[in-house]
Amino acid sequence: MSHEVPKSTGRWDFYLLLTMLMSSFLQGYNIWTDKYANTYYTTAVGSMLQSWHNFFFVSLDSAGSVTVDKPPLTFWIQALSAKIFGLHGWSVILPQALSGVLSVWLIYKLMKPSFGIVAARIAAVAMATMPIAVAVGRTNNIDSMLVFALLIATWLLMKGVRSGSAASVIGAFAVVGLAFNMKMMQAYMVLPAFYLLYAIAFRMPWRKKAAVAAGATATLLVVSLLWALIVDSVPASKRPYIGSSTNNSVMELALGYNGVSRLTGENGPGGGGGGFGRGGMFGDGGGGQAQNAAPTASTPDASAAVPQDGNRQDGGIRGVRSFPSGMDNRFPGGGANSGGMFGTGQKGALRLFQSELSGQASWLIPFAAFGALALLLGMSLRKVTAKHEETLFWLAWLLPVMGFFSIAGFFHPYYLIMLAPPIAALVGGGWSELWRMYRDSAGWKSSLLPIAIVATTTFAWYVLHPNDLSIGKGWSMGVLFGGFVIAIALVLGQWSRNNGVQWTAFVGLALMLIGPIYWALTPIAYGQNSMLPQAGIASDGRGMGMGIGMGGGIRAGGWGGVGEPAQGAANEKLIAYLHAHNNGETYLFATENYGTAAPYIIDKNEKVITLNGFNGGDQVYTTETLQELVSSGKVKYFLLGEGMGGGPGGQRGGSSGLTQWIEEHGTEIPSDEWQTSSSTGGGFGSMNNMKLYEVHS
Repeated sequence: MSHEVPKSTGRWDFYLLLTMLMSSFLQGYNIWTDKYANTYYTTAVGSMLQSWHNFFFVSLDSAGSVTVDKPPLTFWIQALSAKIFGLHGWSVILPQALSGVLSVWLIYKLMKPSFGIVAARIAAVAMATMPIAVAVGRTNNIDSMLVFALLIATWLLMKGVRSGSAASVIGAFAVVGLAFNMKMMQAYMVLPAFYLLYAIAFRMPWRKKAAVAAGATATLLVVSLLWALIVDSVPASKRPYIGSSTNNSVMELALGYNGVSRLTGENGPGGGGGGFGRGGMFGDGGGGQAQNAAPTASTPDASAAVPQDGNRQDGGIRGVRSFPSGMDNRFPGGGANSGGMFGTGQKGALRLFQSELSGQASWLIPFAAFGALALLLGMSLRKVTAKHEETLFWLAWLLPVMGFFSIAGFFHPYYLIMLAPPIAALVGGGWSELWRMYRDSAGWKSSLLPIAIVATTTFAWYVLHPNDLSIGKGWSMGVLFGGFVIAIALVLGQWSRNNGVQWTAFVGLALMLIGPIYWALTPIAYGQNSMLPQAGIASDGRGMGMGIGMGGGIRAGGWGGVGEPAQGAANEKLIAYLHAHNNGETYLFATENYGTAAPYIIDKNEKVITLNGFNGGDQVYTTETLQELVSSGKVKYFLLGEGMGGGPGGQRGGSSGLTQWIEEHGTEIPSDEWQTSSSTGGGFGSMNNMKLYEVHS
C-alpha cells in the first residue's frame, strides 16, 4: 500500500473558502455584544493580566489564591489575546472562534489526500455547521480550542504515517499532551484512535515501531504532566489553592474531578453524585475540611453563577435550594424526571439520540454510520487501503466517545463537540463512497445511498418535530417528505440512467444539512448562555440554556443575546470610597464570590480578593489565615452579601465561619457612604442586599 502524499497545486479551493467564510460568520458574528462571556474564565484572565504569578498558575483572583478548575494553556492564549486587544468578552472569545474556523480547514486537509476533494468539501461543511461546535466556538469555554489542538495532532499523525516519519508521530502525541493542558483527561479520548492508526498504518520494522510508540507515549506523558508536576512541587504557601481539587493537587484534579468523576458523576470536593460540589446541586450537604493554604489565599464562589466549565452550579437564586418556578421548562433537564439538570438525558445506548442531546451533534450520525459501512465493505487483511485505515481511525475516535457520553454520570452538553470531527469526516468520506457505489450500480450496495438519505432525514424530522410550534411545522415535514422524494428519485434515476441524478443526490445532501444549519444559527438568532452553550430552541422560543443566568437571573433571548442576566457595571461610588480610604493596602476589597469581583477585575483592573471556592467547597481561608491577611496590611475592606456565607444560604463548610469572623471583627460602613440610592454595580445583581465592612488587625 502506498502512503504517498498527493502534491498540492498551491491554490485554494473556492468551495473551501466559501465554507470557511460561512464558519467565520457562524463563529464570530455578534460576539462583540457578549460583555463577559463565561465570567468565571474571563475573571481569571483579568487576574492573570495583573501579575506573572497569576498568569502562570491561572489564578482566579488578584491575590493569586486559587486556580480555575482547568489547566493553563487555553487561558494563556486568551490572556495573550486580551493583552493585545484589551480585556473584553470578544477578545477572550476570539481564540476559540478562530479555532473553530481553522478546524474546518483542518478537516478538509485531513480528508483530501485519501478521500478526494469532494469528500473533503463535504466534511468541511459538516464540521462548519455542527451546531454544538458553533455554540461552543462563540464562547471562551475551552472545548473549541481543544478540538483544534486534537486535529493538529491528527494531521501530524497522518503525515507521519503517510511519510514514515517517526518525528511527526512523536509530535502528534506531544500535541495531545498540549491538549491535556487545555482540558486534562478529555484530550485522551482520542488516544484509542491514535494508537490504532499507528499500529495498522505505520510501516516500520516492529522493533523500531515499538520504540517509536514508547517514545511517543513518554513524550505524551511528559508534555501532559509537566505543568502539573511543577505546580504540585511548589509549596502550598507559595502558590494558589488548586480549585475544585480535594487535596490541593493538580494531579488529583486531573484524575478525579476532571477524570474519573466525569464517568461516575461524583463532582467536586466531597463527591456527591447528582449535583455540584458538596452534597448535590445546591450544596445541602456539609463541607469538607479546611485545606492548608497560603496566607493570601482566596477562592471564587459560584453562588452567583450558572455552571460553566467550572462544572458546578451552586445556585440559581441565592438561598434557594430548588429551581425557580417554571425554570425546568426553559432549561432542558431541569425537571425531576429529565435525566440530569444539564439536559443530558437518561443513560443508555440511545442517549445521544434522545431529545435532550440529539440536536447538538447527532443529526448526521445515521449517515455517518452508512458511510462507514460503505467505506469498510470489501476490506480484508490482504486489502487494506489508506482509506480503510483512516476510516477505522475516525471510527475509533467516534465510537469510544459516543460510548463514554452514553454512560457518563456528569458532563455538559457542549462536551459533545468531541463528536464533531469524526462525524464530519465519516459523512464526507462516506458520501463519496456511497455515491460511487450508486453511480457504479454496485448491486445491493447501490441502494445504500437512498437508504442513508431516508434514515438521516427521518432522524432530522425526529429532532425538528418537537419544535414545530416554535419554528413552524414546514421545517420538519419538508425535510421528512423531501428525503423520501429524493430517495425515490434516486431509485428511479438509477433505472432510467438519468444524467441529472447527481444533482438529485446533492439535493438530498442539502436536505440532510437543513437541520444542522438551522440549529447552528440558533445561538445567533435566539441567543445562548455563554457559560453553558447549547444550540437549539427551548420550549419558550429562546435559545437553549437561556433559562438560567448568573445568580438565577432570567434574561430574554433575542438577536445575539447572551444567557447571563443584565450585568451591572462596577459601583463607581464604592471604588471612590475605597480608594479614598486606602492606606496602602494591596487589595481594594475582598468579597465572597467571583461574580461580585468580576466587573472590578475585568472592567476596572482593580485588585480584588474572593474568599470562597467556585462553589464554596474550595476552602482556602481559615479564620487564622484571614486574620493574617488583614494583619499584614493587604486588605481591610470586605463586601459581603446577606445569607451568602459560602454558597446559597451560607451553608458551606467553614465559609459561613469566615463571614461570622468578619462581622464580629469589622465595622459596617453606612451604605449611604458607598452606595447610590439604586446601586446595581456589585457584579451580578443588586448591591442593595450587600454590606461593606472595615476590619482592622
